[in-house]
Amino acid sequence: MSLTIRPGELVAIIGGSGAGKTTLLDTMCGLRPPVDGAVSLVSRNIGYVPQDDIIHLALPLARTLRYAAALRGVPGNTVGDVLSTLDLGDRSPVPVGDLSGGERKRASIASELLAGPTLFFLDEPTSGLDPARGAELMRTLRGLADGDTTVVLTTHNPADAERCDKVAVLAPGGRLAFFGTPSEVRGHFGAAALDEVYGLLDGSDGTGPAVNPAPETIAAGSPPLPARPGRPTDRRKQGRYRQLLLLARRNADILSRARLTLAILSGAPVMVLLMFLVLFRPGAFDPADPSPEATVMIVFWVAFGGFFFGLTYGLLQICGEFAVLRRERFAGVDATAYVLAKVVVLLPLLALVDLLFLVVLRALGRLPATGDYGATFVTLLLSSAAALGLGLLISAAVSEPSQATIALPMVCFPQVLFVGAILPVPVMAVIGRWISYAMTNRWAFEALGRSLGVARLWGNGRSPLGAPLLASYGTTFGRPVAVDWLILAGFTIAFLAATIAVVVRKT
Repeated sequence: MSLTIRPGELVAIIGGSGAGKTTLLDTMCGLRPPVDGAVSLVSRNIGYVPQDDIIHLALPLARTLRYAAALRGVPGNTVGDVLSTLDLGDRSPVPVGDLSGGERKRASIASELLAGPTLFFLDEPTSGLDPARGAELMRTLRGLADGDTTVVLTTHNPADAERCDKVAVLAPGGRLAFFGTPSEVRGHFGAAALDEVYGLLDGSDGTGPAVNPAPETIAAGSPPLPARPGRPTDRRKQGRYRQLLLLARRNADILSRARLTLAILSGAPVMVLLMFLVLFRPGAFDPADPSPEATVMIVFWVAFGGFFFGLTYGLLQICGEFAVLRRERFAGVDATAYVLAKVVVLLPLLALVDLLFLVVLRALGRLPATGDYGATFVTLLLSSAAALGLGLLISAAVSEPSQATIALPMVCFPQVLFVGAILPVPVMAVIGRWISYAMTNRWAFEALGRSLGVARLWGNGRSPLGAPLLASYGTTFGRPVAVDWLILAGFTIAFLAATIAVVVRKT
């Protein structure tokens, strides 16, 4: 297909479902490179609004837009002007999630208008709106076009297309059937209204005379438009470090307002602590009467608790905001800054949870009175950090939160079976031993066992089970704790690097 969209035009792309409207829009704006051919743009100052909301729902509207402005290097006073332009000034203190559907659409548009784009692409902006709200939004877009912003949108609503300067009609198979004004489209297809064009397209494969483009309307050899200077703005390119700080501050702001998320993050450690109270009696580490069976399970579940906390904290962090992430990556947000900003906010929370976890268990008599608790805390935190990296990787790899939830037990079961607590690593089958090397929980379990002195406790001769149990574990608790720390740190770095790579590939 070949078509030219001129400065200040409001253009609609219409066609049946699957005709390629979104694909064409994404190719025109640069989100998706063409397999063949080229797209020539006279401006790189581009705004893009997909069908999904591209701003976070938990924050007040004005604060959300201020973060968007800061990430784009736009002065904060631009926010008030944009809100006034879109008639959202009185809604600025309202959380985005509490806005109506039409207001949220305008809020998404507002986040893109902050940078003063000269080219503006929107994918079905009136989808889900009632006719009155849809017409109101189209009037807003009409005003943007009249203000010299080129606007291109996809739509299933013929009334939207009637309000545009030009209409690109796509036939099944992605063929351009016609491109011209709404009246020219009706005349070419012999239709009284644009909604009749859909019926004509459904009955054609895109090659019949009814959908052939008029040669004088679409000229493959049209001369290029002269370059036009972009709209002046005060944008400053944001470096990776500044982006990281802005994203971390926004993540903390969102987290503080997301009550359900906070409940989930608080519920995980409470659930594990309750499990300890139900399963284990106090005094398992008493040197006068030790319980080797209980101590090995306590050490394992402490290690698993750190893993579980980190995994649950990371699982839903990325998959729930892919629409926002894709748009911000398109606007120049660095993938490394995005991922590390999650870690900057979540890791201190995990450190606090791990610390309280150990303090409560010690106070309740489930841990020994003596032991290297400094090393124990470092081990638990490194276990949580590695699991956080794994959770972020899964969150980036899946498409939606439900898939991440399904992944939770699939990831946890191997961390239980192949760690070496239920069955010591030395007595595993060869394949099981090799699998155990990939389990972060194994290295946390072994480091905790050394820090809490289980080998010394089991070998004191006071329990007939101690010496045989210690023998079955071989050298499991014989390595320096620092070696296990290095392994856990290596897992953390590898998982975060893989997460960044997946974010880059998917956005």
